[in-house]
Amino acid sequence: MRKDENKADGPAGKWLEHIELYEREFEKWESRTGKIIDIYLDKGRESASNSETTKHNILWSNVQTLTAATYSKVPKPDVSRRFKDQDPVGRVAGTILERALDYEVQKYATYAATLKSVVQDRFLGGRGTAWVRYEPHFKAVEKRQPQDGLSITEDVDEPQEELDYECAPCDYIHWRDFGHVVARTWEEVSVVWRKVYLTRDQCNERFGEEVGRDLPLDASPDDSEKRKAGNQSTNSQSRALVYEIWDKTTKQAVWLSKSLGKVIDQKPDPLGLDDFFPCPRPLFATIGNDSLIPVPDYTLYQDQANSL
Repeated sequence: MRKDENKADGPAGKWLEHIELYEREFEKWESRTGKIIDIYLDKGRESASNSETTKHNILWSNVQTLTAATYSKVPKPDVSRRFKDQDPVGRVAGTILERALDYEVQKYATYAATLKSVVQDRFLGGRGTAWVRYEPHFKAVEKRQPQDGLSITEDVDEPQEELDYECAPCDYIHWRDFGHVVARTWEEVSVVWRKVYLTRDQCNERFGEEVGRDLPLDASPDDSEKRKAGNQSTNSQSRALVYEIWDKTTKQAVWLSKSLGKVIDQKPDPLGLDDFFPCPRPLFATIGNDSLIPVPDYTLYQDQANSL
């Protein structure tokens, strides 16, 4: 009874409603994007030896050309002061920030791979999305003894930790795994989310064993036709699907299990960013002022492509 009530009236109710509405609105776009990617990868085409005519995949050719022209190398961070006043503190702060960004970009190879994938999604489905995570790493340290000597106590001291280093990895978000409230323009979007697929160990580490063991491993990043037909994946491929939701209105980050129909974690403004969202505005193709459903470039010249 409590589980059903939670789905209908509990804290997860409004999030599930947002997700359901988004899936209905973007269902045709996702189907169209899947077909375009099949054309790009030349799936299902007969071999040239059995074909009467030679075919040219103009979509592949265009995407390869545009991707290379749009993103050819890792960008160089450039941090400068807005006003060129005599401000040595501001100048040093800008230099430190620029060097930190340069190290982050050069150190983690996933940054370059993320941008390449985002640009490719832009030229195929019409929307590319990246997501930034904050990762603090701690290390164990020995307990510091007081200067006046050892203290005798019956309390058991817990191991101490201190911050070792911090990083901000930039994740690529698959075009099926990103969502937001249905809106006309990006400025009207107040909630964004992404799908995260976790193993049992990752669930226990992230949410604790009490919550982690209850999350069902009933999902997989592989959204193939076989899974849609009802075939279950193997145990090694099964994951727990968790929605990471960021609400700008309430300044809350929420982690939701759609299978359980409940919120499993919630934090107030985890990063304290100016625009709150941990992701920038997606890289859109053609969109109007009345919908954020992008129109893939290929749909605008597919008749010419078929003629070729």
